[in-house]
Amino acid sequence: MTTFLEHAYSLVHQDNAADVPSMSELRTQLEKGTDETKVDTMKRILTIMLNGDPMPQLLMHIIRFVMPSKSKHLKKLLYFYYEICPKLDASGKLKQEMILVCNGIRNDLQHPNEYIRGNTLRFLCKLREPELIEPLLSSARSCLEHRHAYVRKNAVFAVASIHQHSPSLIPDASDLIATFLDGESDATCKRNAFAALSSIDHDKALAYLSNVFEGIPNAEELLQLVELEFIRKDAIQNQQNKVSPQPTWPVSFVANSRRLAASSLTSLTSNPVAVKAAAAKFIELSIKEADNNVKLIVLDRVDQLRQRNEGILDDLIMEILRVLSSPDIDVRRKALGIALEMISSKNVEEVILLLKKELSKTVDQEYEKNTEYRQLLIQSIHQCAIKFSEVAASVVDLLMDFIADFSNTSAVDVISFVKEVVEKFPKLRSSIVARLVDTLSEVRAGKVYRGIVWIIGEYSLEESDIRDAWKKIRASLGEIPILASEQRLLDNVDGQEQEQLNGQSKPAQPSGSRRVLSDGTYATETALTSASATAARLEAVKAAQKPPLRQLILDGDYYLATVLSATLTKLVMRHSEISSDKARTNALKAEAMLIMISIIRVGQSQFVKAPIEEDSVDRIMSCVRSLAEFANNKSLESVFLDDTRKAFRAMVQVEEKKRAAKEAFEKAKTAIQVDDVVQIRQLSKKNHGEGADEIELDLERATGGEGAAEDLTSKLSRVVQLTGFSDPVYAEAYVKVHQFDIVLDVLLVNQTTETLQNLSVEFATLGDLKVVERPTTQNLGPHDFHNVQCTIKVSSTDTGVIFGNVVYDGAHSTDTNVVILNDLHVDIMDYIQPATCTETQFRTMWTEFEWENKVNINSKAKSLREFLEQLMACTNMNCLTPEASMKGDCQFLSANLYARSVFGEDALANLSIEKEGEDGPITGFVRIRSRSQGLALSLGSLKGLNKIGTAA
Repeated sequence: MTTFLEHAYSLVHQDNAADVPSMSELRTQLEKGTDETKVDTMKRILTIMLNGDPMPQLLMHIIRFVMPSKSKHLKKLLYFYYEICPKLDASGKLKQEMILVCNGIRNDLQHPNEYIRGNTLRFLCKLREPELIEPLLSSARSCLEHRHAYVRKNAVFAVASIHQHSPSLIPDASDLIATFLDGESDATCKRNAFAALSSIDHDKALAYLSNVFEGIPNAEELLQLVELEFIRKDAIQNQQNKVSPQPTWPVSFVANSRRLAASSLTSLTSNPVAVKAAAAKFIELSIKEADNNVKLIVLDRVDQLRQRNEGILDDLIMEILRVLSSPDIDVRRKALGIALEMISSKNVEEVILLLKKELSKTVDQEYEKNTEYRQLLIQSIHQCAIKFSEVAASVVDLLMDFIADFSNTSAVDVISFVKEVVEKFPKLRSSIVARLVDTLSEVRAGKVYRGIVWIIGEYSLEESDIRDAWKKIRASLGEIPILASEQRLLDNVDGQEQEQLNGQSKPAQPSGSRRVLSDGTYATETALTSASATAARLEAVKAAQKPPLRQLILDGDYYLATVLSATLTKLVMRHSEISSDKARTNALKAEAMLIMISIIRVGQSQFVKAPIEEDSVDRIMSCVRSLAEFANNKSLESVFLDDTRKAFRAMVQVEEKKRAAKEAFEKAKTAIQVDDVVQIRQLSKKNHGEGADEIELDLERATGGEGAAEDLTSKLSRVVQLTGFSDPVYAEAYVKVHQFDIVLDVLLVNQTTETLQNLSVEFATLGDLKVVERPTTQNLGPHDFHNVQCTIKVSSTDTGVIFGNVVYDGAHSTDTNVVILNDLHVDIMDYIQPATCTETQFRTMWTEFEWENKVNINSKAKSLREFLEQLMACTNMNCLTPEASMKGDCQFLSANLYARSVFGEDALANLSIEKEGEDGPITGFVRIRSRSQGLALSLGSLKGLNKIGTAA
């Protein structure tokens, strides 16, 4: 039922203080004005009353000159006025004028026009005074038999409302409504009657539902939904009613209804057929619904069903994957996450096939956030292969098919996945290595090439594997030595250019052709052929014809060159172990040394874009020396062939432990221990445990009701003083953050001995903030106080400022007094949450994000780890650097941190600090990066950072 305020804001004009009419003007307009004039006058009166002035002097004028009107619009405003006007005198008794009002209401309840009757019955639902209601009962009851459904449906609610607030007035209300329900045929009236009956007499509503139980699936939708709502609540209150004697009827509910039916069904029974039917309905909603928020909510419901009924919904995994047709990346991520938890050996092949199709679409078609979706698919395929070894081989082949088409980031993800598979599944090593060797000529990305070359060096365990890998590497490297061949190629190009220049007896001449322009005139188009243009084209052809590995080295990728050197060293050493052909081993050794020295020489020449670094030279030369000495020093073979494999195996095991710990944690959240406390609904104030009403909990979350109750100390910490103690109006605000909104509960205190007329609080904002609900105007008596609320919407984590003032009228109507309020700064930490991401994702975002805030550090913390923990606490960021990498005592610490805002914004940080001596300060810096400037600056300027010893 609609309250007055819902209509008042759409009907009432907001008047300025200077436009407020006098009492005599209002009386004159009510007495002598037309219906249109009276409508405007009533709107003004309602506005003034809402602002705090009850205006009791106008009651008789409104009764005399407004109540007799036949205008429906004016009649509606009249009942708005009756709803908010004072009905009791100073002694608490009903005013004498209300007798006249009562007669007018009774006449309207008997009015021949059905709209006036219905509107009057709606007003009855809001009356609370028994003395005023009692004379109207007989008229209200007679409306239950009116010929028009609009009157009957409002009469039912009026009877129920009167019974709820004054049961002695209509003691037989439940029997009256039950009789009405049995004889009613209109669907809307039946819906209202059943809703009213269930609110005042649960047992009678249950008895009626039992009689019409079989016909519920075929009922009208409105009636069906209210009956399902009753069933759901009854199943929670009365556990004995959860199991239906006919378990097939809930399935027909799901077939004909939507989300409420599915929710009711899961409350009633844990029958696998019913649970599966409810989940199928949820999935259907997530596919058909256009709103992405609804899709996410419904998918959450499916996930909850999956957790409570493990294994039952596994057959619906392909239906869930149909949600991938949604263009929104968050919906896809949610659907994939649920599907991966439901995957089993029975359906894994079907899932892989569907993911393969989706992966091919990311290559052939353009999606929103295409790269992110592709990475999501690759990670999902990765998890499938790790869980089920039988599909690992086909998965590797699948991803290798796309490796040349993928972007750099996606291809790196593939190689990381292949590394893990080739370590965990020894039987697949030979085929994977052979496949990687074949792709060497197709790859153009340096990071991908490094991964492939490393795998080849580690897992080429047979003599034939080494021979094939060597051939492909040599083919991808081109002619050796590199410097001599490049010099020879340059000499050939110079000779060609010289021949062309010698063949031109004159300088290059322009050649032309005549063209007819649009205006009919002629013009000559000329082209100049020169020796420099020819040389440029030859240079472009020369660059395009280089093998991929050679081109990457000439482009300055010396990290790849060091990995290649280590790989060649491993291949030579392993060939020496497994082969008795010493001559072949020596030939490979000599060729490997030639390649390495050739790389160093070309890196020091003018043929590369950047000279080779000293670190790369040292690494390559160490490989050369190891090849020269390994025959006499077996420990070198152990370092190259065993230690690197052990290190990688340990890293894979750490990742497996992390995954296992995460799965155990998720299972522990839903597990019920034998000594857990039993929740008894009747003995608890609020039941948020198992068996709680999920829809009620959702509503509670949506309105900010859920969460730990704040104690007095935490509330006081959020109180901000807005004005001074000496100002005529003292103001302070309690700032509450609720999801994407900031609610300001402002206390206003009149510190003067005069009444402050038309006092209002006006707020404005800077940044991505928007005032969506403004406080109303009111009058404040001497030394009186008043609370107002203002809601502000937050749309990003950029720094925001809220400012405003208090305005009230002076002694004269033309005077206006203003009190300036202190500024409020939005604390972005309410919107920043710790998050996790992979190292590849972190590096990708670090490269892409252009806004950086570098904060210098000078702290007196006792240890580097202590400072890291303080930094994580004050920025709400999560440390991505593994714990094993930070163990031990060291005077230097480097770590990567990551957080994500509730608006989907990513915040990255890199901490690099060192400690000067045991008692010295901690110095260094933290670099914060984000996609937007505001987030980077806001995180770097937090008060907590200054406390722990940083300065922006």
